[in-house]
Amino acid sequence: MRKTRFVLGALAAACATLSAQRLLPGSEGAARPSSSDIAILQQVEPRKDLPCTVNSIKPVLGFDFRFRSGYDVTVPLKELSDQTGSLTMVFRVVPASHADQPVYLSQQVSVPAIERDAKGDADLQGAFSVGEGKYHVSWLMRDRSERVCSSSWDIEASVPLRDKPMPLDIAPDAVQAADLEPFRGEPPVRRTERDGGLDLKVIVNFAPQDSSSAVWEADDANAILSILRSMARDPRVGKFSLVVFNMQEERVIYRQEKAPRIDFPGLGKAVMTLNLGRIDVKQLAQKHADAEFLAGLLTKEIKSNQDKPDAVIIAGPKAAMDDSLPADALRQLGAVKFPVFYMNCNLDPTANPWRDAIGGAVRSLKGAEYTISRPRDVFFAWSEIASRIVKSKFGKSVTAAPPQ
Repeated sequence: MRKTRFVLGALAAACATLSAQRLLPGSEGAARPSSSDIAILQQVEPRKDLPCTVNSIKPVLGFDFRFRSGYDVTVPLKELSDQTGSLTMVFRVVPASHADQPVYLSQQVSVPAIERDAKGDADLQGAFSVGEGKYHVSWLMRDRSERVCSSSWDIEASVPLRDKPMPLDIAPDAVQAADLEPFRGEPPVRRTERDGGLDLKVIVNFAPQDSSSAVWEADDANAILSILRSMARDPRVGKFSLVVFNMQEERVIYRQEKAPRIDFPGLGKAVMTLNLGRIDVKQLAQKHADAEFLAGLLTKEIKSNQDKPDAVIIAGPKAAMDDSLPADALRQLGAVKFPVFYMNCNLDPTANPWRDAIGGAVRSLKGAEYTISRPRDVFFAWSEIASRIVKSKFGKSVTAAPPQ
């Protein structure tokens, strides 16, 4: 290969690599960079003992409701030929409003054996999370021979005025290490006592945006998890019944019944059992197998549901199928006595603007569909859905409660 990539920040595969990232607070008694590293980070002029090119990444609001910033760095492969082991990166992020409170982060990247005459470049990426505010970033990378490449830049993270009602999951002027556990558990939420709270049935197609993809992109999972966390943090919800399936494998991978909270770690273990990109030969032999699977699933979980939830919410990317659901299957769904909503994760709606099979089924149930393309869509869609569910159950709408 002419170019080698060391990518930091992928959903699961990079977790082991990223585990080396450490937050080094400047508080008394906590670990700090060496005095030589601090001296380099304080220098105005960049160092190029270790040849590299650094480009800063502007803060972007992610589906975790945190601004993600970081850097891209390119290093000629020949410069790493004698550096088998690891590269060490240290960066200091200083909030403009708290110049006396710098935050240090450290990260190591494993370097494999590289031939001396190797051509091309190694591309490395690193990331950290920030809240709203302005920051000055100082960064260095050091190899085993103590050669240094350093740089610095300024960044600003801000929420547009029209999105100000949207709460972030990180405080203003805060700096945190990149979140490495997408399936981390949620802290307890003080639930509303009124009539036991809302009883939700949540059906999730946990799959990549590209139905033929064999790998997870971070945003694929984060968009779905963002929807689930918005529900999990709403104090008006008392019970969750969760059914998670994968259209690619045509199977239910996880189920949780009438629980007071969503078990995200348990969901994460189930998702890791998926073998994306692999299709069972039996599926190829069966015509319309995907449509039959989806029709059977929706009929069982919606029409045959005896528990009568306050609402059914379906979430996930578009279900890519050659056929729509059979008309008789839609007739079997008939009319339901609870509202049905579809939060469709479509990160590029211009490329795929068409209604999918799930959207068609929801429409036949006189349900509502919401397109989730950006983080703001999650917040505003869930605010409206929750208000409609409350109105359906209690006869009046209630202003959306902020997540705790």
